[in-house]
Amino acid sequence: MSSAVSSSARSASEVLRVGNCSGFYGDRLSAMREMLEGGELDVLTGDWLAELTMLILARDRMKDASTGYAKTFLRQLQDCLGLALDRGVTIVANAGGVNTAGLVTAIRELATEQGLSPTVAHVRGDDLGPRAADLGLGAPLGAHAYLGGFGIARAVASGADIVVTGRVTDASVIVGPAIAHFGWGREDHDALAGATAAGHVIECGTQATGGNYAFFTEVSDLVHPGFPIAEIFPDGSSVITKHPGTTGTVTVDTVVSQLLYEVQDARYPGPDVTTRLDSISLRQDGPDRVAMTGARGEAPPPDLKVSLTSLGGFRNEMTMVLTGLDIEAKAQLVRRQFEHALTTSPDELTWTLARTDHEDPATQQQGAAMLTVVARDADPTVVGRPFSNAAIEIALGSYPGFHTTAPPSAATPYGVFTAGHVPQGIPQHEVVLDDGRVESIPAPTTTRALEPLTDPPSAQPQTRPQVQAPTAATVRAPLGTIAGGRSGDKGGNANVGVWVREDTGDAGWQWLRALLTPERVRQLLPETADLPVTVTALPNLRAINVVIEGLLGEGVAYNARFDPQAKGLAEWLRARHVDIPESLVPVEER
Repeated sequence: MSSAVSSSARSASEVLRVGNCSGFYGDRLSAMREMLEGGELDVLTGDWLAELTMLILARDRMKDASTGYAKTFLRQLQDCLGLALDRGVTIVANAGGVNTAGLVTAIRELATEQGLSPTVAHVRGDDLGPRAADLGLGAPLGAHAYLGGFGIARAVASGADIVVTGRVTDASVIVGPAIAHFGWGREDHDALAGATAAGHVIECGTQATGGNYAFFTEVSDLVHPGFPIAEIFPDGSSVITKHPGTTGTVTVDTVVSQLLYEVQDARYPGPDVTTRLDSISLRQDGPDRVAMTGARGEAPPPDLKVSLTSLGGFRNEMTMVLTGLDIEAKAQLVRRQFEHALTTSPDELTWTLARTDHEDPATQQQGAAMLTVVARDADPTVVGRPFSNAAIEIALGSYPGFHTTAPPSAATPYGVFTAGHVPQGIPQHEVVLDDGRVESIPAPTTTRALEPLTDPPSAQPQTRPQVQAPTAATVRAPLGTIAGGRSGDKGGNANVGVWVREDTGDAGWQWLRALLTPERVRQLLPETADLPVTVTALPNLRAINVVIEGLLGEGVAYNARFDPQAKGLAEWLRARHVDIPESLVPVEER
């Protein structure tokens, strides 16, 4: 779609309207009905499968072999299946988790109870668990390849009313229906890239309509924001919007925010295409409408990413409250006492002191700091009773005011996520149609080795563009005065996307580009001082993407830090004070 042509000029046959009703396992149950009743849709999709969710579902299936799928999706279908069929909306969901066939059985049982006869197809082949050792993936609890959209496309093209999958990429549930609708082939890389970008924006639900948005105070009503819609066109360009009358907002900034979520660099790899994030342009196309154009795609990598989930061991945790004076001395005392009282030696024992206390506190809570000790070990008995006993034993002979946020507890298992890779042709990517026929989906024949498109920490002047920052007078203020941010996790790594607001113009982008070097990121976020930091410039989006390796240990379930998914990392960065050119700061903020 040319950026000069309004999307409203398109005929209905040239537009595929794809909505989203779930961004994670546990999202708003009423969203499916809201989306089906709220306006025109061709396809309704949902994403249920975060990395942690795969571990949760695998453990569910270990307890009951008939489970292992997202039960909330089934509850939504129980309420909305008849409505979706009446409206002719195709439902595509990755809610199959680790037991897609089990979900299909449950859907058919539900439909029979309601006197309905939907056609149901499903995609399989992502589960590599039985072959994990032979593929060099070790012996994980679960091994699931991230499949692409061509299997989904075949299921949609077969006329299925409902298509369910296991582990596919988050964007694939949007890309698949677009492939089916427009007839794209494996070599239509630009179109596939555009649809992937649209899918990446809407797959996280209301994060595209003002949710978790840095400038949330400017959104008039976030009590119950509407879910997003992507209007996709034959060339892969799109308009991001939402149903009329719903709250929240869709602006260039909310779309930028989501585009930057959980990405590594300017090349965004997927099983069908590598999307060049640095090629995408955004413009406001009307109220709550953002046009996304210009996406360029490259052949996908020769290997597929594999989600490997394993039981990492057992952990226990205790948080002690330190109140008033001498906080550091109190922390040192209780640490010595606790470690002396331990009768076992855990593999890992970490301490974190959060200085949340204030001088001359007006309330007791304002005068309190939190000291947390975490133990991990492969043996639950090591971090079970001995750990709890140590906390109890010292209680009456420690620092003044000793108390904890919760009583001692038993050891609990924790999982770890790691990423593996296998050649594209290894998974037996198949579609099981409603009548039981099975069709194989061939792997792409054209691939391209993935080369990072980023600014390495050691980049020299000749390889990293030197941007001159404005030289005018500056104001010492939080970075977030003029910059938004969004952060998240990819296994043990954290990403932080930062962009400057459109009203700062080219001067704002140049200033941000000069400011956020890897060295400066480590200064602003001292927790990252000893970790590898890479920075990617995205000029079209006026944005910088930062990846911090190893910040999250072995992933979300490992709980390496108090914010294990780095959701608030961008907000911490935005709160740090920097010298901002006065000309870029709104008058009321100076």
